[in-house]
Amino acid sequence: MTESLQRFVGRLEGWVWASGIQVGDETIPFVVILLLGAGLYFTVRLGFIQIRALGHGFAVVSGRYSREGETGDVSHFQALSTALSATVGIGNVAGVALAIHWGGPGALFWMWVTAFLGMATKFSEVTLAQAYREVRTQSPDDPLWQGSVSGGPMYYIERGLGRRWAPVAIFFAALMAVTAFLGGNGVQANTVADVMRDEFGVPVWISGLVTATLVGLVIIGGISRIGKVTGILAPAMAAIYVAGALVILGLHWDQIVPSLALVVTEAFNPSAGVAGAGAGAFLVTMMGGGRRGLFSNEAGQGSAPIAHAAARTDEPVSEGVVALLEPFIDTLVICTMTALVIIVTSAWDDRFPTELTLGGGHMGFVEERDDGRFRFFVAAPDSIVIRGGVPVEQGPGVARLAWHEVAVDSFFTNPAQTEPFTGTIFPGEGRAVGEGGMVHSSLWGPAPQNGAPLTMVAFRRGLPGEWGHLIVILTVLLFAISSAIAWSYYGDRSAHYLFGERAVLPYKLMFVGVHFLGAVVPLVVAWTLGDVFLGLIIIPNLIAIVALTPRVKEMSRSYFERRPWVDDSSSPEAVPTNQGRSH
Repeated sequence: MTESLQRFVGRLEGWVWASGIQVGDETIPFVVILLLGAGLYFTVRLGFIQIRALGHGFAVVSGRYSREGETGDVSHFQALSTALSATVGIGNVAGVALAIHWGGPGALFWMWVTAFLGMATKFSEVTLAQAYREVRTQSPDDPLWQGSVSGGPMYYIERGLGRRWAPVAIFFAALMAVTAFLGGNGVQANTVADVMRDEFGVPVWISGLVTATLVGLVIIGGISRIGKVTGILAPAMAAIYVAGALVILGLHWDQIVPSLALVVTEAFNPSAGVAGAGAGAFLVTMMGGGRRGLFSNEAGQGSAPIAHAAARTDEPVSEGVVALLEPFIDTLVICTMTALVIIVTSAWDDRFPTELTLGGGHMGFVEERDDGRFRFFVAAPDSIVIRGGVPVEQGPGVARLAWHEVAVDSFFTNPAQTEPFTGTIFPGEGRAVGEGGMVHSSLWGPAPQNGAPLTMVAFRRGLPGEWGHLIVILTVLLFAISSAIAWSYYGDRSAHYLFGERAVLPYKLMFVGVHFLGAVVPLVVAWTLGDVFLGLIIIPNLIAIVALTPRVKEMSRSYFERRPWVDDSSSPEAVPTNQGRSH
């Protein structure tokens, strides 16, 4: 049953994320094309709003233009912090490392491109979320967890495009509610539990119980409490991480300019990622950075507009300019810090003494091609013969044992890597048999790191002593918990849209329960399903934003002509900011 479900989910993932335009040996997924194309469209139609309004966005989020009596549940800063708590997460630590592993340093350049375009997308979707949000009058007897505002793509799809689009809005809300359970909640809990178990030996059920309790105590208080907590947690976790990265870059200041030059040159003329995938493959580098950038800043996914809709303002565009800061902070600042630390410490293309678990772990198989690049995820051979620590058969067409999709060149029987292995590896049986008949379940050899462990290695290398990786561990823990808190709000607003106020508290309670389960069970299927649903909800959201772009352009023109942050009076041409809202 489990294997059948995994195969079914795998086919779904292939349909959503692998279907696209074939260019040579590579496929550009339609979802990625849609996201980048929409970002370029919004950038041009709105006159490069991400450049024109960047300074104004920082001014608005500082609170200098806030006025008493405006409608909403949280401040501009708290709305941004809540959205950043979901946006700034594992992707900034692990996703950047993953992009560089596959596409080399040039992948960072394409992350910059997606962030720049994503700023215009974020502005558009959040402005619409504010314009078409639902506002209700809250009495003193109403519980805090209900909130007075609901907004997001489901509202601007139905109200902006008309009632005939209601089925599409319902489809979006249903997928968002499920996505929040999986990718925004269960996966985060699983990450925390894994880190605590591997680093400190804490049983996963204890980690799950603690984090589920923390998340529950916050989210039961509604968006007001969520905003207060994330208003502290998001800046704190970003400050700790960025401070550590800045120290490393300060210690390696002479490598910063050469590293940036390497990023630009490798973006258009890639040599290779450590996996060998980037060798002469421009599209691999571009897609490696582009896809991870899109995942990291979440522009176009429709999640952040739900948080920003709760901001206290009567000017939708004022929250739109705040929202465009997200990709800037997330990718152009934090992801760049991560990438530069990995590059200046030379961790990205190095190999480290690694225990090669033959029965699983990160083991896989690759096959060298005639052009020197590798074909990944090939079938395991029946056996691999090793002599003096070196595979006997190497070269084009030969399946090689790999770790993080990188072929392992030498094998040893001890952690110090002083005793070369001679014998045969039987991948299907998860064992190796030496010349004397000794059976090994693990061997050792030089292998690359990937994901969060690669970032941890870079921080350990970059900072004096052996404690640098603890910054990454702490950051991962804070990122995961804050992401779960923020995603709970996305899910409960979706439940509110589908079933009304009576569904909010049950959804929150279920969210806490799923968080605990996510910590204690394997989540391979949940990870994949989360990606599938996320890919699906992007489509109706972007279609709606593109269709409503004239409305966004009109509101933007009115806002910047009236300059309401300077003069509270509105011109006769002002576009009504509460159009489509329900009070």
